Amino acid sequence: MTAKLLVVDDEENVRISLQGILQDEGYTVDSVYSGETCLEELERKKYDVVFLDVWLPGKDGIEVLKELRSRRPGQYVIMISGHGTVETAVQATKLGAFDFIEKPLSLEKVVLVLEHALRQKRLEEENRTLKDFIRQETVMIGSSVPMKALRQQTEYAAPTEGRILIYGENGTGKELVAKLLHLNSRRKDQPFIEVNCAAIPDDLIESELFGSVKGAYTGATESRKGKFELADQGTLFLDEVGDMSLKTQAKVLRVLEEQRFYPVGSNEAIEVDVRVIAATNKDLEQEIEKANFRQDLFFRLNVIPFEVPPLRDRKEDIPELVEYFMEDFCQRYGKRKKRIQTEAMSKLQCYQWPGNVRELKNTIERLAIMVPGQEVTLFDLPSSILKQSQGARERNLQKWQGAREEFERQFILEKLVENEGNVSRTAAAIGMERTHLHRKLKAYNIKLK
Repeated sequence: MTAKLLVVDDEENVRISLQGILQDEGYTVDSVYSGETCLEELERKKYDVVFLDVWLPGKDGIEVLKELRSRRPGQYVIMISGHGTVETAVQATKLGAFDFIEKPLSLEKVVLVLEHALRQKRLEEENRTLKDFIRQETVMIGSSVPMKALRQQTEYAAPTEGRILIYGENGTGKELVAKLLHLNSRRKDQPFIEVNCAAIPDDLIESELFGSVKGAYTGATESRKGKFELADQGTLFLDEVGDMSLKTQAKVLRVLEEQRFYPVGSNEAIEVDVRVIAATNKDLEQEIEKANFRQDLFFRLNVIPFEVPPLRDRKEDIPELVEYFMEDFCQRYGKRKKRIQTEAMSKLQCYQWPGNVRELKNTIERLAIMVPGQEVTLFDLPSSILKQSQGARERNLQKWQGAREEFERQFILEKLVENEGNVSRTAAAIGMERTHLHRKLKAYNIKLK
């Protein structure tokens, strides 16, 4: 996209000359003659860079720059002056000007300074976009009691060096909790390294964690750093730690105890300073009883246990999650935000979500992409959600019918006892025809003595 520039100078020949030079370089350029008109123009249009003369009638360039700082703090401004002094240049720079160019203007210098300004502006925007993306990807949505408790736990534990073990089903957001712990810790400016212990074959996980030297095994054509070394001074997240082999568990335990390790094929130890956060979807205490997990490693990792609740246990958070994901995906794909119909939202809240938040997120992404209109109706929902909701209704109806029949059976029995087993008197007492009561006795397998 072509950069838009604004030239502000009271000298017409300078405006025309500078505007012509910049247009020849491929930029879109407007020009005005005073500080007041500059501020008015910036209220109406957005410019990437403003060339601002110091000496102007009415508001001078320094006054305009001060006002711009308060109105548009991110506006890039290059000051120009035919009577520039060192003091003026320093003052302009302190007020936030990107650079200061003296008249007569040099074509090469104007273009070079402009290119530098646009490059820095682009880098700042990319950095801001990246930070916004990271912030979006690490936001914990939900106002339910379990989520409030989890946020409080994160706030307390993040600034410490305590090891944390995060429990939760697949898709609940264990990785999100680990990232939040890192981003709110004293190590936030250092690496956050993830390892999915379930996704790496047993014969490769040691080299993945500890690295290897050239020739350590077949195919090791060069030395490579392991995750522990890459995470030095930062955080290492061991996801699905319950799937790690006993042999690897022993080596991880030693690293936690000594804060050093040996790469595969090396006799030289590497010392590291790493905070370890682990996560699992298994009951590790049961795994210990089955001899699948080392008890000593469990005690090392389980200093501060976290429990991430499944989505079915915090259904009151579903509308908030749906709104958040819908807005995010519609914005990402350049679509207008879609509204979820009340009946459709009710179905989403009734569904059990076996895949937890991950499944909900995928469902909303599909709806954001595939629903053509601005409203998501009941019939736009996946068939799996509708079928489970129908099944749940049928099960509830069966429970209700069963409870009603059991109540009726007990009621008839009590009335029979009160009337000493006399069917005619019992029928009269409960307001039922004698033949109807006989059918009920047979249906409920009530035998008279």
